[in-house]
Formats: sequence, C-alpha cells, structure tokens
Amino acid sequence: MGKTERSKMLANEPYLSTDLELVAMRRKAQGYLHTLNIATPDDLRERQEILQSLFGHLEPGFEINPPFYCDYGCHIRAGKNLYINVNCTILDCNWVTIGDDVLIAPNVQIYTAYHPTAPAVRMTGVEMAAPISIGNNVWIGGGAIICPGVTIGDNSSIGAGSVVTKDIPANSVAVGNPCRVLRQE
Repeated sequence: MGKTERSKMLANEPYLSTDLELVAMRRKAQGYLHTLNIATPDDLRERQEILQSLFGHLEPGFEINPPFYCDYGCHIRAGKNLYINVNCTILDCNWVTIGDDVLIAPNVQIYTAYHPTAPAVRMTGVEMAAPISIGNNVWIGGGAIICPGVTIGDNSSIGAGSVVTKDIPANSVAVGNPCRVLRQE
C-alpha cells in the first residue's frame, strides 16, 4: 500500500494538500480556531480547553492570546510555560516543536510549508513541508518569520522583524533579514 498524503507531508516529500484527509483535518482545526478567536477574554477556561484539543501536545502553564492561526494544530508540540502573543500564524504542515519557557511576540509567523521553485512542478499542485524546532528559553521578537526546516537553539533571542532562513545555534542573539548571529552569550 502506498504512502498517504499526510505521511508524505510529514516526511518532507511532495504531497497534495487537496487530499480529503488533509482537507478534513484543516476544517476541524478551523472550527477550533473560530471558537478560540471569538471567545471573550473572560472565557479563559474555554480557550485553554480549545488549545489543548487543537495542539498535538501542550504542556501546562501556556498562554496563547487570540487571534491565533494554524493549519492543523495537531502537528504542534509545545513544552511548559509557552507564551504566544496576538496574531501568531503557525503553518504546521510538518512538526513544529517548541521547548519550555518560550516567548513568542506579536505577529510572529512560523512556516513549515513551502512550494517548488520550478514553475512546471509547482503547477502540478504539490507542496512540501520541513519541520521546525524551537529550543528551550527562546524569545522570538515581534514580526519575525521562521522558515521551513529551521532549528533555533536553546537560550537564543531572535530580533523583531528577522527572517530566519537557517539554523540558529544555542545561546545566540540573532537579527536581520536574513537573520544572522550577532553574538553568543
């Protein structure tokens, strides 16, 4: 029996996002996100329950401020004491692993998904997705973009507006477009 489109997606192989299983999974996530994003600030318990149902794994001590957006949710795994400020988008077509004590500022975008650069291949409708890993005690500044396949090491800080296209080693302060390590602490 051949691979499913989801298994290809999670293996960073070309896949079709129009696959019925994947469409159903995205619709389920959209239902959770709709409820989350219209919940009043007083509905903290409801918001936490929605997020526990949406994420693949979410440790205690999290605060995720709506609006929040993702593709599937079930491919996001996060450690304890996660803080995500408003307007975060995570395209979790592959695994997004977030460590403990991570701070994510407003308007951060985390993208596992990407498309072929060859026009003829892109026209076939296939896309790919590479996993992203964010270590423990990481701070990601406002408006930063984390690109497919990136690993950010423990205790690192990513400056506001940075576009992270390559791995960032542990204990780094990194900024810019493309994001570069300024210093290691």
